[in-house]
Amino acid sequence: MDETKKGFMQNIGDLSFKKIDEANFEYSIKILENCLNTGGIAHGGFIATIADTGMGNAAHIAAGNKRCVTINLDIKFISAGKLNERLIGKVKVLKKTKTLVFISCEIFGTEKIVATASGIWKIL
Repeated sequence: MDETKKGFMQNIGDLSFKKIDEANFEYSIKILENCLNTGGIAHGGFIATIADTGMGNAAHIAAGNKRCVTINLDIKFISAGKLNERLIGKVKVLKKTKTLVFISCEIFGTEKIVATASGIWKIL
């Protein structure tokens, strides 16, 4: 079973993930009703989850398919994601050491950037 569809991730929808090249990855997900906050826009926790998942998948691949855990995640919320909008995450592995992977991500909506994120993953 695809790791992005197990456990907690099955609560947020169908996230697709693909490798572009050694340093670049992309993911996509549609904003469903259960991902909205009380204001009717994508919940910040949903945005944080997809950023963490997309970057975590990239860390796992960059680390030679070794398990990795998030040790730092920084998110900037820039604009609102709306119901049924498809979000595209563009992920870049910035640096990999023996024990850490440094990654950045930009999340785009239909016509705008929704959020940016960066983080550090520990290779287990």
